[in-house]
Amino acid sequence: MAERKKLIFICSAAVITALIFWFSPTIGGKEKVYEVRPEVTLPEYRTDAARAIDAYERLMERYMDLSAGSFTRLGSDSRAILNKLNAIETKLDELSQRIARIETELGIEEPKPAAPDAGQKPADNNDNKIR
Repeated sequence: MAERKKLIFICSAAVITALIFWFSPTIGGKEKVYEVRPEVTLPEYRTDAARAIDAYERLMERYMDLSAGSFTRLGSDSRAILNKLNAIETKLDELSQRIARIETELGIEEPKPAAPDAGQKPADNNDNKIR
């Protein structure tokens, strides 16, 4: 019986040792890896040239916005001016037709331009200048 107790003791020691090796992470070959991932963000290092370029780009964007607004206003202003000029032209055409009808009723003929003589020098338009 003493021999049997020794055999049970040796078997139980072997089983306990096997269980220790099985569940031990470092001895059993299953090494647990704890990975540390730092979540530290640093601000971007910028040179003076990069900051100057960014400032220039912001300035140009503002300038382009102002220019686009000015061109839009100019376009609407030019449309209004064009409409006004068309209205004036229509009125002038009506007045011209009215004057032509009045002249025909009164028997007034249009003056014919005088042909310049070959010996005379052409009239200088500067005669009417204020001196």
